[in-house]
Amino acid sequence: MSLQDQEAPDFTLPRDGGDDVTLSAIDGPVVLYFYPRDDTPGCTKEALGFTDAVDDFAAAGVTVLGISKDTVAKHEKFRDKHGLKIALLSDSDGAVCEAYGVWVEKNMYGKTSMGIERATFLIDADGKVVREWRKVKVPGHVDEVLEAARAL
Repeated sequence: MSLQDQEAPDFTLPRDGGDDVTLSAIDGPVVLYFYPRDDTPGCTKEALGFTDAVDDFAAAGVTVLGISKDTVAKHEKFRDKHGLKIALLSDSDGAVCEAYGVWVEKNMYGKTSMGIERATFLIDADGKVVREWRKVKVPGHVDEVLEAARAL
């Protein structure tokens, strides 16, 4: 399911720190990245990559949001442990993951299960998905997203 060139599904989700974030209320472009789970090696590398580049995204006028099904409390532990500077949103019921088509069947070591596919969406100031990355490999990903964000 591709969302490229479509209106980004709107949502309101709780974030670390206790506030709610509504996608359509954010002024300017947004990088929305979905990740499987807090404090796992790949997810930590990705979160640290976006944290390291958060000032570069801000300079480009872009807000970065990370989403997983973990609770706000788990997000806060993850944020504090690694010094993360990006908003982490909790999609505990999975509705937003479903809307973005990232809740998928995964196969690991011959065992299938449902989980979040690592994916990133670049949404322009008008709320349209202008770029999407599916089955993301972490090395080099943040730089690629930043380059696309700067080109908006």
